[in-house]
Amino acid sequence: MFYKDDRLALFIDGANLHAAARSLEFDIDYKLLRQEFQRRGKLVRAYYYTALLEGEEYSPIRPLIDWLNYNGYALVTKPAKEYTDTLGRRKIKGNMDIELTVDAMELAPRLDHIVLFSGDGDFRPLVEALQRMGVRVTVVSTMRSHPPMIADDLRRQADNFIELDDLREVIGRPPREVTQI
Repeated sequence: MFYKDDRLALFIDGANLHAAARSLEFDIDYKLLRQEFQRRGKLVRAYYYTALLEGEEYSPIRPLIDWLNYNGYALVTKPAKEYTDTLGRRKIKGNMDIELTVDAMELAPRLDHIVLFSGDGDFRPLVEALQRMGVRVTVVSTMRSHPPMIADDLRRQADNFIELDDLREVIGRPPREVTQI
């Protein structure tokens, strides 16, 4: 439940939201996402968290990062760590949970409502702590993917759960077609 006078902030776990939207086969229009939540309350801040691979000449996420940076989003990034697993596969690790948690806890005293775009169950203790501070928490993720992208205990802890697929018509655009050469 949103109230027009709510001071609210968006906390977007970029990798998690991207994976959820991809599993539902749509792309997010971040301009429409911001507008939607400006309609729902007094939007104080919209944070977007992502890890970036250093040293790559081109990163597919760079145009999005640049656009978000110029269009009202507070970007929080850090270098991703690259490593090789025990089977010799190249892996990338770039967890932003701590950064998101610290920012949410710091801003919470000036907010009525936080919208967390992530299904990561590691955020359940954060949601609980925010609620103890009197902040309502809405979690946006999906149960309609296979497997569901939302951790059950996170969904149950939140004051409200918004199914990402239900926002498709409001914040979505069809995925871009990849042209074959």
